[in-house]
Amino acid sequence: RYNDERGYLPIEFKPLSYRVSREGLHWFVSITVEIPDSPDYSTPVNEPIGIDLGIKTLATVSDGSVYVNINQKHEVRKMEKRLRRLQRQVSRKYKMNKEGSRYRKTCNIIKTEKEIARLQTRLNNIRTNYIHQMTSEIVRTKPSHIVMEDLNVRGMMKNKHLADHVAKCNFREIRRQLTYKANQSGVSLVVADRWYPSSRTCCECGVIDKTLKLSDRKMKCECGNRIDRDMNASINLSRLAV
Repeated sequence: RYNDERGYLPIEFKPLSYRVSREGLHWFVSITVEIPDSPDYSTPVNEPIGIDLGIKTLATVSDGSVYVNINQKHEVRKMEKRLRRLQRQVSRKYKMNKEGSRYRKTCNIIKTEKEIARLQTRLNNIRTNYIHQMTSEIVRTKPSHIVMEDLNVRGMMKNKHLADHVAKCNFREIRRQLTYKANQSGVSLVVADRWYPSSRTCCECGVIDKTLKLSDRKMKCECGNRIDRDMNASINLSRLAV
């Protein structure tokens, strides 16, 4: 079906590799081709920005942009609720059709599993598309540097109360997209040290508040500075580029 892909692949190209994968109910073929480098970007001259990632707010940027967590949207939560209901339903059907130590897969089970696969693919596409839009919008502002923190995702996943929320945020994908998009646009990406106290450091006077808890959403410093803790962290991160 080459005609359906006209415009996506060069007319004359030399394929280097092929990769067949399956996502839900769909099959995809990824083709790697070699094309000459053609950098098309201007030198960024805008101020550096910092990005603070989180669960309550997915990304807070030092220039004032705030990106909400897509997983907290009503449409996404509704789809997740339906997905959990279908998974419980198919689990009960497997138990009902158990024959000794084996499970008999009926037509209703196959039908339900196809619906589960569609919902999982739909949710994955929604999250990935939102991250693409967010990272593209950040890089499109042409900052001189993008500074983000090195999150200990593996350690966060050990918390049973946060593991599911952290997995849905897909912090690794955000960093991957920012890395290659910044490289294509000529923007320098800086990863801050994992133990840098960006949230506890006052962006006005530089004093570290060791009493600040994770439940405190406002940074209240003795110097009189009152600011959202995520915005405070993003401002501190942006200054690391200097």
